[in-house]
Amino acid sequence: MRVAAVDCGTNSIRLLVADVPAADAAATADPAPLAEVVRRMEIVRLGQGIDATGAITPEAMERTLARSREYAHQCAELEVDRVRFVATSASRDARNADEFVAGVRAAFASWDIAPEVITGAEEALLSFTGSTGELAGAAGVPGPYLVVDLGGGSTEFVRGDLRGGQADVGAAISTNIGCVRFHERFAFADPPTREQIERATTAADVVITQAQQAVGFTGINALVGLAGTVTTIAAHALRLPTYDRDVIHGSRLPVESILEACDDIVRATVAQRSSLGFMHPGRADVIGAGALIWGRIVARVADESGITEVVTSEHDILDGIALSLSRA
Repeated sequence: MRVAAVDCGTNSIRLLVADVPAADAAATADPAPLAEVVRRMEIVRLGQGIDATGAITPEAMERTLARSREYAHQCAELEVDRVRFVATSASRDARNADEFVAGVRAAFASWDIAPEVITGAEEALLSFTGSTGELAGAAGVPGPYLVVDLGGGSTEFVRGDLRGGQADVGAAISTNIGCVRFHERFAFADPPTREQIERATTAADVVITQAQQAVGFTGINALVGLAGTVTTIAAHALRLPTYDRDVIHGSRLPVESILEACDDIVRATVAQRSSLGFMHPGRADVIGAGALIWGRIVARVADESGITEVVTSEHDILDGIALSLSRA
């Protein structure tokens, strides 16, 4: 069966078309790997200004709906059987979310679907499912895991393990920290000032403490980081000349290397970030705020759990969405 998963977040919209096992096969065996057909990502900045205004701007709406129509056309060309369109933080928070829903429904009319404005808990479960499927087996990374999905408007912390090949989530929390949200909230200069960094650090630490109380950072064997900020920082820590998804995926880097890479990105100018061969041009401005958040998370988790390395995964909520269609 051919499925399409769309993940529309605060900063980017992404599409995964994959062949998955049918529902009856998935129910009688461990989940088979997705056979990826197409995977793509575009920066649309749907959440631009939402933290301040509470609404999606007309420009951001049109950018995102134009990509949605493009994705729907590609799904039709690839003869996709099922589509699931998941919308995360920006669409949860916007007072004009109904307009966005109507536009997506029109784009994907052939499949009679609407975007699912999922809760933070649902987002956390999908992220955990998508990112951990191969960790214990092919990657040789035993659980329990703490999965952190650092997005544009929200960050999910999910603690769990794999039982019989299935995700077993013990605790999860969705928090309102993300690269776009913090970049706008603290009006980061180019480069950020010392005062801006200090204020953002204090705010991030408060939320990370809340996450620690909700899910617990002790007793885990691996910290697994997801999404564009995290994978781009891994690329910097790996000193990659260009973005290489295959090298980044599953990388296990020392905590110190990740923290150094975060600090480099936070303090760099937008021009300096843009000059890095692996940096997506639509991410160069907001990744400073994302790097600050990720650095604080990694440092806190390392202090509490004793982990010495960080696992970076290119498989995330998008893969979880696709896998969910095999069981629908």
